[in-house]
Order: sequence, then C-alpha cells, then structure tokens
Amino acid sequence: MTSLDLDKVERTFAAATDMTVGVEEEFSILDPRTLALEPRFEELRAAAKGDRLLHEHITGELISSEIEIISGAGADLHDALARQRERRGRLFALAAAHDAALGATGTHPWADYREQPIIDTEHYRRVEEGLKYVAWRNNTFSLHVHVGVREIDRALRVCDRLRPLLPVLLAISANSPYLDGRDTGLQSARTQSFTKSFPRCGVPDAFGGWAAYREYVEWLVRTRSIVEFTQVWWSVRPHFSFGTVEVRICDAQATARESDALAALMVACISQALRDVDEGVPFADPPPRLIEENMWRAIRFGLDGSLIDLERGEEYPARAAIERLAAWTAPVRAELGIELDFPERNGAQRQRRMIEAGASREEVFAASVAETRESYAEGEAA
Repeated sequence: MTSLDLDKVERTFAAATDMTVGVEEEFSILDPRTLALEPRFEELRAAAKGDRLLHEHITGELISSEIEIISGAGADLHDALARQRERRGRLFALAAAHDAALGATGTHPWADYREQPIIDTEHYRRVEEGLKYVAWRNNTFSLHVHVGVREIDRALRVCDRLRPLLPVLLAISANSPYLDGRDTGLQSARTQSFTKSFPRCGVPDAFGGWAAYREYVEWLVRTRSIVEFTQVWWSVRPHFSFGTVEVRICDAQATARESDALAALMVACISQALRDVDEGVPFADPPPRLIEENMWRAIRFGLDGSLIDLERGEEYPARAAIERLAAWTAPVRAELGIELDFPERNGAQRQRRMIEAGASREEVFAASVAETRESYAEGEAA
C-alpha cells in the first residue's frame, strides 16, 4: 500500500486498465441514542470476521470512531457501485446488530477531538507521531473515488486537468457546517479542518508528467519529509499501489443517492479528462491563486454561493456547477452509461435550512443520521 519503489510504480501503471473504478466511503461510528462518537472500529471489524466479504472490505481511517467501506476494483462505475451497495448493506446490518449507528457528514457536530483515540496501526502511529495536533484534530469523513489510468504519465496529466475542478466538486459535496459544537458558518468545515491543515494536501501543483512528479517524490524522500507515498495527501493524486487517479476532495454524503451521484460525477470528470489528454484538447493550467479563490468560496458558501469561471474571470451561481460538469462530461458519460441524479439541495444546504428554521444542532444531526440509515442500509437489497 505504501511502496516508494518508483520503478515499480511505473510498472503498476503500465499494467493498469483504463476506467476501472473503486469507491471508498467513510462513516462515523455513533451511539444510537446520544449520537456521540464511539471508538468501536476494532470491535466492529472483529465482529465482521464471520462475513468474509465484509471483513475484507472495511478498513480503519485514523480514529477508532471511524470506519471505511471500500468497493474494491470494479470493471466500471456500475460494477463498483453494485459492489459498494452490497457492502454498505452488510456494514449497516452489522452495526445495527451491535447497537451502533453510522453517520455520514464531513464532520461530527460536537465531538471533542481530544477524546478520540487513534487506531493502532503502524501507518497511523506514524501519522500521529509526524503530525501530532494536526492528526489529532482531523476527525473528518470523506468520499474518495479511484479510476484506473494506464501509464503514469497520462495519470499525472489527468491530475493536472482536474486541479481547477476540485473546488467545484467540493461545493457540490459540501456537508459539514458544524464543528466543535458550533455552527461554523461554513458549508465544509471538514475541508478547513483537514485539507487546510495537513501538509502536502489540497490542490497540488501542475506537474506536467511523471518526470517532475517523480523528482518531487524523490526530493521528499531525500529530505526525510516522507517515508511512504500516502503521506502525500493531495486532493487529487496518482495512487501508486492501484494504478489509479484518486480524487479525495469531497465530504461524506448523507444519503446513498448523493454518494452514488457524486461518485458518478467524479468518475465522469476523471474519464473525460483522460479522454481530453488522449485527444490533445488544449488546456492551460490556471495559477494556484485562482483555484484557491474558488476553494474558499466552496468551503464558505458551497452551492449557496457563486464560483468563478477561471477562463473568463466571471462569477456564476455555484448550483450551475453540476450542469456545467454534466455538459463537459456528456461525451464520455454517453459512452459509459453514466447518469447524474442529485437532489435539489446538498447536505450542507439541507442542514443550513434546518438551522435557519431554528432547529438545534442535535436535531439537525439526528435528521442527517436518519437519512443515512434509511438510504445506505438498503444497499444489500439494491
């Protein structure tokens, strides 16, 4: 998982298959009565040993009150989502059988990060030792998507083209207005807490290809900045073990419908970027300072605000981002049979409307957890 054999990385990508898909979803583990975080990952994972399929597809993610479900490599989006729905159903059934609830917001509304133990693995011990407060503070939950890309040079050029889309995808996914027991006024407090705190995180530089990226990783190793490639936490990155482009910018989604739609959109964006790379479609890398303007707008206002068309230097309603990405990806979506089905409001907007109507943070979170339970738990039957 963490190899820094860079020659092997080239071989891994040379053997990769275009357009394979993997989905990773992170859930908070909750007391079903109080909805407080509960550090029960090790217990639930041990309980899953009787279900080999489930046991092989759940993993830990930093804190013991978090559990991740992974699809594994699907032949395409439809295969990956079918796998994920089955695994979700099994996970939610396991949690219910052991008196646990699962949440799917980017942050927990009131949990005290000082009370959340780090899971006991070599990787996360290294993360904690290296980052200290930054690691302890990271009680966040996300949705990641992988798409297979043959040849590492192509993968890096795809990553470059996805850089300006990261804030757009974040705005669509925003689902974390609460942190530390208060309304932050943000739509994605998760991004401010994690992406803006971790080193080598957020929007990467434009590398242009493998040669520059390899030089960068070699520099990190030579200067003793990293010892494994997963310590490069960019919001889009080549995954050295899987031979994929991984997009990591999005908040966890409160409903299965939204998670599926967002995964479909990310797969469409990666696939269209790959198509554009192969066809030599012109592309100018925007300066990081311009992308960061949109990143802030996505964090602060999500789909309730406006984003900037970086080519034209003009604002547009953030809600139109879905239609814009749908139009750009229409060619590859038609070929791959990818449809997009987003609700009228995303998770942060639904929470924000309840807040504006006078609901307490407990009521807002309870409504989100109910949405999650009612939609994700149906996965096995889907």
